[in-house]
Amino acid sequence: MMIIKNRAVIEDDWQVMRLADQETVDTVIVPQGKVIVPLKVWLSQRDMLQQRQDIGVWFASDERPEDLKADIQRFQVIAIDFPRFADGRGYSIAFNLRMRLGYTGELRAIGDVLRDQLFYMQRVGFDSFEPRPDRDINEALKGFADFSEVYQTSYDQREPLFRRVERQGKCAKA
Repeated sequence: MMIIKNRAVIEDDWQVMRLADQETVDTVIVPQGKVIVPLKVWLSQRDMLQQRQDIGVWFASDERPEDLKADIQRFQVIAIDFPRFADGRGYSIAFNLRMRLGYTGELRAIGDVLRDQLFYMQRVGFDSFEPRPDRDINEALKGFADFSEVYQTSYDQREPLFRRVERQGKCAKA
């Protein structure tokens, strides 16, 4: 599997675990190796999984980052699922993980991730992306260059444009 990480296409060795219809969070068996498990699996099987260093967690768009507050820094990777292109709740989850909870590890966007979103996802703290498999990953990379400047503050830019740009000109006299 290829992903975008820090604006480069790399081979990924993490596997995203999704539950099949008949599986439950209590009984599903987490495979060996680097696995990103659903938050509900982590919360249900925490006692067994906390011994492993090769576990990451992913959030559904209706889950809250505060549910992982006590364990947040133990994970090398946290992913956020975008079930549909139009579902923007993952942006808020990412921003809260970075700004309010202080997560410093890899933050990955998974699911219905398209080129048009990458620039904005990076602004709220994502640093790796798993674009939809039916899209060209190299084409998706171009999404980072869609805009040359940002006006608003966010995770990636703490100062608004009006504070970063020195204005030239004369003030009109009254």
